[in-house]
Amino acid sequence: MKRQLFQTTDSYAPLIIRVMLGIVVFAHGAQKLIGWLGGYGFSGTMDFFTETVGLPWIIGFLVIVLESIGAIALILGVATRPIAVCYIFLAFGIVFTSHIQNGFFMNWFGNQPGEGYEFFLLWIGMAVSLIFTGAGKYSIDGTISKK
Repeated sequence: MKRQLFQTTDSYAPLIIRVMLGIVVFAHGAQKLIGWLGGYGFSGTMDFFTETVGLPWIIGFLVIVLESIGAIALILGVATRPIAVCYIFLAFGIVFTSHIQNGFFMNWFGNQPGEGYEFFLLWIGMAVSLIFTGAGKYSIDGTISKK
């Protein structure tokens, strides 16, 4: 079981996918966890999730952890497949709680009430790819699977 979970190809493609997805998701996680890049930080984000969106506190907490600590783990190639599975559920959750009503496209011209869900489809596609390939070259998963 451990071997199947951590087994990966020795390819650069999953390396690029996991690092790029990790960087983009980490930027959002840093906003939520520590208030970087114009974010509200942990308390503000938890208040928004629980009071405005109506999520249970544990879901809000898990979103923050997945987008911050999970993104760092993804960049390093640690538990890539489980994190990718969590990211798929997270992206679907974000789409159905916050973006589906705004349609497909992002709000490029400011004429929609909010952002569409196209970004999250790319996120899901990248995560699905990582489930099939594993972490790729230069990953902790690769080191674990070789032992």
